[in-house]
Amino acid sequence: MTAPPRDFQVVTADQLLIGAREWRHDGDASGRNVVVIAPATSVRARYYHRFAEYLHASGCDVVTFDYRGIGASRPLGGLRRFNASYVDWGRYDLEAVLQYVTSRYPGQPIDVVAHSIGGFTLGLAASSHRVRRALTVGAQIAYWPDYNPRKRLQMVLRWHLFMPLVAWLFGYFPGARLGWLEDTPLGIVRQWSALHRDFEKQPWKTHRTDPPLPLRFELFRGDTLAISLADDDWGTPAAIRRLLGLYKHARRHHLHLEPADIGVSQIGHFAYFNSRFADSLWPLALRWLQTGAMPAPFAARLCAVG
Repeated sequence: MTAPPRDFQVVTADQLLIGAREWRHDGDASGRNVVVIAPATSVRARYYHRFAEYLHASGCDVVTFDYRGIGASRPLGGLRRFNASYVDWGRYDLEAVLQYVTSRYPGQPIDVVAHSIGGFTLGLAASSHRVRRALTVGAQIAYWPDYNPRKRLQMVLRWHLFMPLVAWLFGYFPGARLGWLEDTPLGIVRQWSALHRDFEKQPWKTHRTDPPLPLRFELFRGDTLAISLADDDWGTPAAIRRLLGLYKHARRHHLHLEPADIGVSQIGHFAYFNSRFADSLWPLALRWLQTGAMPAPFAARLCAVG
């Protein structure tokens, strides 16, 4: 038997409430993994719910959550001048979820599916060493020289100039009003517009943590499959490998997919988790999470990194 999904909240180390949902099977959990889904910037957890339902129907327990300032973790007082950063999303929000999963699902292997910036926040969570496997999709740090060269100027103007200007004027980015992702805290937009290829020179270098932030990535030693998509203007192979380079002690693999590989004309940065790919892309994720392997012919295309 399976229980219906349950909405709940976890409390972060800095005393914020993070909204989450879990799909959990009843009965003996031996051998069953629990999957945490770490979202992309300005994407609500509910976007991943159909994917979560697929994983659950395939035998996994699943937990989704919203970062602070987004969706079910939006503060009651609104986002104007609400303080949030990518570092907070990782070291506090995802960390709180991983601690919850460790406590509530004792003995079960913990896996993470990380979309876009979720592949970065994973490395900032002190409990990342508890993660057995990670699957990342389009995971990168929005370093603009890694963008698709044909779209780079347009993307820089939109994401690194217009977006922070609007956020500065409103005290947050009113994405929902503009039909452009979700409302986003000002601090997140500022960091997005100023990311540097060298992690130690990032705009959050003033954060004091133990261990230091760059070293946190070295705590993660799980099996990692990073998927890049040929028509993803953010998650280019260069961008994917730049982020993978931070996970120095993980067992890293890279799989580059063309839309034609699954008989479609486009996938892009966001659509991997759309239900229209439930019969094509989602089984790849499930196979990796449950076995750490890829089905043929994709297995032959895996590239070890590092």
